[in-house]
Amino acid sequence: MDFENLMIEKDISLFHDDALIIVDMQNDFIPGGSLPVEGGDEIVEGINSIAEIFTKSYASIVLTQDWHPKEHLSFASNHPGMRPGDEYQTEAIGPVLWSDHCVQNTNGSEFHEDLKKEYAHAIIRKGYHPEIDSYSGFIEYDKKSETGLAGYLKSLNVKRIFICGLALDYCCFATAMDGVDFGFKVYFIVDLTKGIDIPSGNISNALESMVNKGIIFVMKKSFE
Repeated sequence: MDFENLMIEKDISLFHDDALIIVDMQNDFIPGGSLPVEGGDEIVEGINSIAEIFTKSYASIVLTQDWHPKEHLSFASNHPGMRPGDEYQTEAIGPVLWSDHCVQNTNGSEFHEDLKKEYAHAIIRKGYHPEIDSYSGFIEYDKKSETGLAGYLKSLNVKRIFICGLALDYCCFATAMDGVDFGFKVYFIVDLTKGIDIPSGNISNALESMVNKGIIFVMKKSFE
């Protein structure tokens, strides 16, 4: 599926029981980082603008943050003879291995300096279990270890979530899909995310899966 085939919902009104989920806007995912998403720095200003709109609507804002120990098993460096991008699949790690990224308490794990973190009400860290990969803001790759995001949002009576950030076909996609499973109505801000498309076709597959899941696509201008 291509972007031009998506149905974009217009004229979104926000309410206090909505939430904006800003996914992994961290230095290692920005050009110049160890696992860069092309154009990842280009969406920061737009995300800040949307966060301001949510703030004015008294809606909730949550940042997710990859927070890996250096011995994390999703890192190719922890598998002798393996390289980033190599296929690797277990119940808790996969589908590929990555370069070391977002290691706890390093500059790469910090949020982009221009991201207006002061708008956020909470930060949800994920990926800190060394033997479990983590993409979704809700639950880790083993589909057993919850991050606490669902419970936090439900404690605020949030009904709708709006997702943006990095990367489209991994952490944003997984957060959106799991958001539906946790009972939220999910909106995907398609022009405030960027993908990596590894393996080739991954972005198209992610978009199709989200369409089939009933996720609603919006754009920055949908809120203006």
